[in-house]
Amino acid sequence: MQITAKKVAFYTLGCKLNFSETSTIARDFLNRGFVKVDFEEVADVYVINTCSVTDNADKKCRSIVRQALKNSPEAYVAIMGCYAQLKPQEIAQIPGVDIVLGASEKFNLFNHIDKNLEKRTHALVNSCDIHHVNAFFPSYSAGDRTRTFLKVQDGCDYKCAFCTIPLARGKSRSETIENTLKIAHEAAQSGVKEIVLTGVNIGDFGKPNDETFFDLVKALDKIEGVKRFRISSIEPNLLTNEIIEFVAQSEKFVPHFHIPLQSGSPEILKNMRRRYKREVYTDRVRKIKELMPNCCIGVDVIVGFPGETDAYFMETHQYLNELDISYLHVFTYSERENTAAIEMEGVVPQEVRKERSKMLHALSDKKHRYFYEQQLGKTFTVLWEAEHKENFMYGFTENYVKAKTKYDAQLVNQLQQVKLFTIDIDGNILVH
Repeated sequence: MQITAKKVAFYTLGCKLNFSETSTIARDFLNRGFVKVDFEEVADVYVINTCSVTDNADKKCRSIVRQALKNSPEAYVAIMGCYAQLKPQEIAQIPGVDIVLGASEKFNLFNHIDKNLEKRTHALVNSCDIHHVNAFFPSYSAGDRTRTFLKVQDGCDYKCAFCTIPLARGKSRSETIENTLKIAHEAAQSGVKEIVLTGVNIGDFGKPNDETFFDLVKALDKIEGVKRFRISSIEPNLLTNEIIEFVAQSEKFVPHFHIPLQSGSPEILKNMRRRYKREVYTDRVRKIKELMPNCCIGVDVIVGFPGETDAYFMETHQYLNELDISYLHVFTYSERENTAAIEMEGVVPQEVRKERSKMLHALSDKKHRYFYEQQLGKTFTVLWEAEHKENFMYGFTENYVKAKTKYDAQLVNQLQQVKLFTIDIDGNILVH
């Protein structure tokens, strides 16, 4: 289908994986003659890629649809993503929605979209049963001149008690290493210096093809034209010592790991149906810091899971306080349909969840500040970004320290060796 001068706008909720998929779908529109505009502008088509990790993401979808139709009342509205897979009929009831696409169908939007882009009285729903979702669609983000998010894996075979992602994205699947390298080469053609590897459970890469994530890491390390690779998030039981040892000596894979923990209480970890014991997590952090003392380590943690007593929460707080980590991503437990946790006893009151979240955010701030203080006076390499304000520009070191310097257009998308000087009032590090 070739439609010239038509305008399309995109809105992405949720994770880096969603952003990489939105970018890939956007390129499909551009290849068919559409012009991409900002979501706040008038468009002929609005595409909303949803998340359903929390209830807030579900509610946000409704407000974004209203925003789109306020900009352009006659626009064609397509909803896709995790929320669209989990609750397609619920989305179809939102006024103004024309089409709802599930986990596989979203990549075939043009096979389903109305060619005349005429508004529908009732939304068209294309969402197959999640057990039939088995194809892998490679994706990478575009538009950021400095980095791209490369999707290397999708779906999850784990059955964590709190999570709907397996219901929204299906079983674990990935491309071959050979084909993943081709996509990485394609992404690198835009001139980006850094590729961030992303997925639902990237440590599971390669299972259907008798390959491993470690095999992929070794292969990517040899790619020409890419200066940096960053691993976005990896389960502690899948972050092997051989991966840690390889990253420690690699010139391309940077010293930054984001490792989901979810709870520092062995009892809660067991109830969450996580696939590791706390000792495994402790060992991973120790190994990383032993080989890479300046490595940045981020942690996902959930507060308010059913059965989390004050004692269990304080066990988590104490564990994290003593662990040599750099920052936390704190999630407040949210009841989700069709999960094991929703049937569990010991529901934690919302006000208690909020208070625990506040405590862990404060701990994260303390950890982050301390990590930055440990980096002062040391020399690192910053990848400078186009973003600038008040005559300053920003970038990240290899170990994920946000650096700041006087704006210089010639530095954008350049790697520069700098000495970290002092922490400013906003928590960024000024450089020499």
